[in-house]
Amino acid sequence: MFEIDKEKFGSFVSELRKEKGYTQKELAKQLYVSDKAVSKWETGNSIPDTSLLVPLAELLGVSVTELLMCERMAQNVTMETDRVEDIVKTAITYSEEKAERAYQVKSRWFALYGISFLLGAAGLFLNYRTKQSFFDSLAILTVLCAAFGVYFCFFVKTKLPGFYDEQKVTIFYDGPFRMNMLGLKFNNRNWPHIIKVLRSWCCLSMIFLPAGVFLAETVGLTLSNTTWRWTMLAVFFSTLLIPVYVVGRKYENDGEKK
Repeated sequence: MFEIDKEKFGSFVSELRKEKGYTQKELAKQLYVSDKAVSKWETGNSIPDTSLLVPLAELLGVSVTELLMCERMAQNVTMETDRVEDIVKTAITYSEEKAERAYQVKSRWFALYGISFLLGAAGLFLNYRTKQSFFDSLAILTVLCAAFGVYFCFFVKTKLPGFYDEQKVTIFYDGPFRMNMLGLKFNNRNWPHIIKVLRSWCCLSMIFLPAGVFLAETVGLTLSNTTWRWTMLAVFFSTLLIPVYVVGRKYENDGEKK
């Protein structure tokens, strides 16, 4: 299979960038990545994501094939079909390898989720034993945390499609799952941080939501059923939405200001 020479690729990108008169920062800004990313490409430490190959090639004034081959091709030269197919397979394989590494990172959350699930179940059981009239609401919220936790800890996409970095997208969708945050733009700069917040929220909520209600009842805090329900809902959504928004806004333009 055709192999991309990272050092040759980096030198080629650097040469083309200078020909076009771009600084690393200017090129990075147009690709919605950090100037450190461009520097890593040019020093041979990494290769752009496959979603960036087309816009990068267009900015540098070459074809994607020329970019991957790290050399200009003479006009009217036709490549053999097998050669083209080999280059395409290399790009696809590179993308799949990156996705697999991302999955390995997610595996670190297996233990934390498992512990949180067991503690949450224990907390629900203790609340059930007290025969609280609002137990159904508590159980529903805890089960929702557990369900969201399964998705965010094990199945969420750790890298967004390229158009999230190119356009101002305020909604994340993955199959039936939808998340819309007014005023917050999702992209690959803030998405990893948002995922960490969501994973932490799911695990911690499974533990502290049942535990908090049980402790409140134990110390004699008496509230009406309606007040308990509204209090739980307020805590549920505020502890979710506020951290996601704060972290998302913090890293939304990370790399562009550098």
